[in-house]
Amino acid sequence: MEQVSSIGRTVHITVTNGYDLKGFKGDTPVTFVRAEFNQVVLGDSSKITVSPEGTVKYNFTSSIELSLDGGITLDDLAHKPLFLTVTEVLPKEKKQKDEKTLTLGQAVVDLLPLLEGEESFETVVPLHPVQGSPLETPSAGSKQCSLDVKVSVAEPLLTPAQVSASNLLKVTLEAAYSVPESFVPVGPQQNYMVGLQVPSVGEKDFHMVFKNGTLKLGGEREVVPRPKKWPIPNILAPGANNIPDAFIVGGPYEEEEGELNHPEDREFRNQAECIKKRIVWDLEGRCYLDPSAVASFQKRIADCRLWPVEITRVPLITVPKGKPGKLEKTEDENQLSFHGVAYVNMVPLLYPGVKRIRGAFHVYPYLDSTVFEKTKCLFSIFRDTGHQLAHNNKAGGLNSPLSKPVSKNLKEEKPVKDKELDGRSRPGDLQAPSIKSQSSDTPLDGEAPLSHNLEGQQYLEAGTYIVLEIQLEKALVPKRMPEELARRVKEMIPPRPPLTRRTGGAQKAVSDYHAQIKSISKAILDEYHRMFGKQVVKMGSDMDSETLEEHKCQLNYELNCSGKYFAFKEQLKHAVVKIVREKYLKTTAFESQEELQTFISELYVFLVDQMHVALSQSMPDDTQGTPATIHINSEQLRLFAFEAEVNENFEMAAVYYEERLVREPQNLDHWLDYGAFCLLTEDITKAQECFRKALSLNESHIHSLLLCGVLAVLMENYEQAEIFFEDATCLEPTNVVAWTLLGLFYEIQNNDIRMEMAFHEAFKQLQARTLQTKPKSTGTLENADTSGGVKREHSLGPWGALHDSATVIKTDGLTGIRPRSSHLLTPHLTTELHPTPQGPSTVLSSLDEFVEESSKAQSETQEPIMTLQPLEPSLGQKSSNALLKELTLKKETSKCQDSSAFLHSTPHTIPQAPTTIFMETIRFLMKVNAVQFVHRVLAHELLCPQGGPSCEYYLVLAQTHLLKKDFAKTEEYLQQAAQMDYLNPNVWGVKGHLYFLSGNHAEAKACYERTISFVVDASEMHFIFLRLGHIYLEEKEYEKAKSTYMQVCKRSPSCLTWLGLGIACYRLEELTEAEDALSEANALNNYNAEVWAYLALVCLKVGRQLEAEQAYKYTIKLKLKDEALLAEIHTVQEMVGFGDPSF
Repeated sequence: MEQVSSIGRTVHITVTNGYDLKGFKGDTPVTFVRAEFNQVVLGDSSKITVSPEGTVKYNFTSSIELSLDGGITLDDLAHKPLFLTVTEVLPKEKKQKDEKTLTLGQAVVDLLPLLEGEESFETVVPLHPVQGSPLETPSAGSKQCSLDVKVSVAEPLLTPAQVSASNLLKVTLEAAYSVPESFVPVGPQQNYMVGLQVPSVGEKDFHMVFKNGTLKLGGEREVVPRPKKWPIPNILAPGANNIPDAFIVGGPYEEEEGELNHPEDREFRNQAECIKKRIVWDLEGRCYLDPSAVASFQKRIADCRLWPVEITRVPLITVPKGKPGKLEKTEDENQLSFHGVAYVNMVPLLYPGVKRIRGAFHVYPYLDSTVFEKTKCLFSIFRDTGHQLAHNNKAGGLNSPLSKPVSKNLKEEKPVKDKELDGRSRPGDLQAPSIKSQSSDTPLDGEAPLSHNLEGQQYLEAGTYIVLEIQLEKALVPKRMPEELARRVKEMIPPRPPLTRRTGGAQKAVSDYHAQIKSISKAILDEYHRMFGKQVVKMGSDMDSETLEEHKCQLNYELNCSGKYFAFKEQLKHAVVKIVREKYLKTTAFESQEELQTFISELYVFLVDQMHVALSQSMPDDTQGTPATIHINSEQLRLFAFEAEVNENFEMAAVYYEERLVREPQNLDHWLDYGAFCLLTEDITKAQECFRKALSLNESHIHSLLLCGVLAVLMENYEQAEIFFEDATCLEPTNVVAWTLLGLFYEIQNNDIRMEMAFHEAFKQLQARTLQTKPKSTGTLENADTSGGVKREHSLGPWGALHDSATVIKTDGLTGIRPRSSHLLTPHLTTELHPTPQGPSTVLSSLDEFVEESSKAQSETQEPIMTLQPLEPSLGQKSSNALLKELTLKKETSKCQDSSAFLHSTPHTIPQAPTTIFMETIRFLMKVNAVQFVHRVLAHELLCPQGGPSCEYYLVLAQTHLLKKDFAKTEEYLQQAAQMDYLNPNVWGVKGHLYFLSGNHAEAKACYERTISFVVDASEMHFIFLRLGHIYLEEKEYEKAKSTYMQVCKRSPSCLTWLGLGIACYRLEELTEAEDALSEANALNNYNAEVWAYLALVCLKVGRQLEAEQAYKYTIKLKLKDEALLAEIHTVQEMVGFGDPSF
């Protein structure tokens, strides 16, 4: 199959020693070794007597000549072993002319290392006993007999470049299962054969044929592991049939590359491989591919994709001994029967890094038109080659190598070799018959008509399939190594340097300064008490400012006269020097007087400020209450940001996202959230910057890699996109979304083969995950809280589920309106009550989350962080806890066992239909606002055999059109979704959003009420409750509004939920409850003008003038847009006679 680079290369084989030998006639027999290769005897050793210990020194060398013109080729070295047969020479008896010999055993030497570039190798090969040999029963304590063999060449047969560019193909044919019932072991013997074509250079094809399959009746499964066998006939020793260190190990059906690897095929395959008839070969054929053949092999796979593997049955012809004249008559009776074909998809061998495919493949009747249509193959290797393969199909016709005479010139054996007795025919023998068969309308003798194949049809009826393995030594398409991908990613995105850790010198210097200030202040107070203590006690509160000023002057005079003032200065001097050196890093002289004066002024201001801090710590003002700080964690900031998103207040949303980044710059989830927000606002450049920042924090974070790849595609930087996607699949090979996105990228690149590879791998990983989770999910509710039996309502952030505990917000002493109780926050996403319809698209890409989160939290850190700074410390109010007590009582019934438990929704969720790789990818893309990809993936979902139009499919379409505010299309797709699943609460929820945004609040109200009436919750109930409550307020159904807002305050409290509840209570004249709810709203967001407006109304109604004026001041300052509400405030102010300080 290839050209030997130089003529006349010789392979030398030397047998040096034999061990643990014994003969038929004693323990010291006379033996010799015969070397055979390619059915030709290379030579015999001298006859040597075995020592009593069983050892023998042969020192016998033979050689194989490699040549171009019909001699031994590199391909022969690849698939044919060297046989070493040890024979015992028996002593001559009386009147015996010739010596009598008996074969003891046979050893096999694999010459494959020579094709790997080695010049020589040594090995110890076991000597397998023939039947009846004394070696079958080794004596006690003895080892298996063996031979020392050395193989060498003068110089390597292949250069390193040739070794790198060439390849070795191995095909293992295991068995054909569930064969037709007409196959019976009785009657005329049959030769079951399988063959396939291996392309070479040009138009030539080489055929690999496996013969002599064994028909078994079944009843038990074939054992694994079991050895692979040489495809060589008539090997004398049974053990020599096995290829050294080569075994069939089997494996799970789901991991195969064939056609019967789905869960529904498992039962059939179990029956077929345990009970039904089968034909077993267990043969491994090899084929050496030189560089040109590798290119041809790769091109043929790309062009044809499917390769035919033929199977047939031929009567086994027995040639009687001594009657060679009967041979020709018997050959004419050869007929092909049960001619079938299996179509093997070879495309996976073109996937990067793939070297092996193994699987089960259906057998179909061989029909020329079908075979040509699927494989572009023009001829059958069994039928259209002139029957020469069948001619070799004789019992005993493949003579034993021992029967060949010694030949020193292997070229003399060319006629025998051209017959390809091992089943490998030569290209030249194929061409003429092939042309005849294809050009003639008349079938060849003995072949079935071309239009039908009744015998082959039995394969389909029986469900026959063959199991085979195709393996290459090196992958045809190299795969980037993970190290290379990681290096490329680092080149594009350098890892973020760790934050420099300061030694704490500056902080310690300031602390020391505080300590000295406290010490000096205490000493001064002691001195003052010594001088004026009695006078102060005597005068008490009657002491005036003039007396205090006089005391101050006398104290200064005393300190200066006594020298204590200078002592205090010296005591403080060291602390000040440390501050200059550690905090200001000033260790050298100043260059000018102006620079010195500037620094002294700056230092003086700092020292005075720190002195006040230290004095405040040592002498706190007990009369002035310090307002408590409200700690808002990152999930709550995410909630506020999403409220601004839905209200299309992108500027405020950006403020919240940036606040999260400032507080926790090392949290990559914050960067991903901000990047998704930038995608929503179509700021691609900033989104890329955010995703790359996240990746720099953790180069192994899968979502960051995928999003960097998505952005690279959007910016048409395809080389970088491929690196990102490939790195993601290397780091997490089981990630379905990563493989699917890689496939979508290859589709954009028009690389169909790699696209199929990626989609196939994604499907395989999804199937494996489904099989693993199926037993666990049976009879359970998804996302159910096992401790409390309630479902957690997750946020829409795509980077992980929420934490299992909430932070209790302390609201005592709040700046602004001070609430009188605390409540539990569930981080969740909310929306503004009054969304504005302006802008190119509405922010609902995350509104309609149809499934639970597909990824788990990458970071579990949850720390309390500071809220936004209050506007002004002012309004105090009286306590009234009626409303909050009512809520607290209801909360107690829903608490989990955790001390900081969430308040959750009802314990129901939507049962999910079986998902596909494309729908799972759609969910990921919608979560990160990458809507540009969604329609491409929806097209795949529509064509996917496991997918197609579904309720979720139409919901996604409706969501994408709702983003564009295409209300007509949205309604059309929602109607389709409702037809497929009328009881799906998500359908009614999204319908409600559609009508709400289009201004039809009556229809929206009906849809929302239907949604909350379902036993099963929609995937996003928060917006449904908010908008339904808003509609109730509009229609003045205040009791319903109050009940609705109370529910959402329990589930996921926010400024807007408490605001809605406060409005409802105010309209019901429940001013105390309204004040409590509005206080909670103000605690979460004191920049909401509407909250201040209703607080002003409450304060006006209860007669608190100062609070009413301050609340009204903030209402005006924050520019309340609701003119009707502002007019109502003015009306109430006129009624009560106060509240507007401008008059």
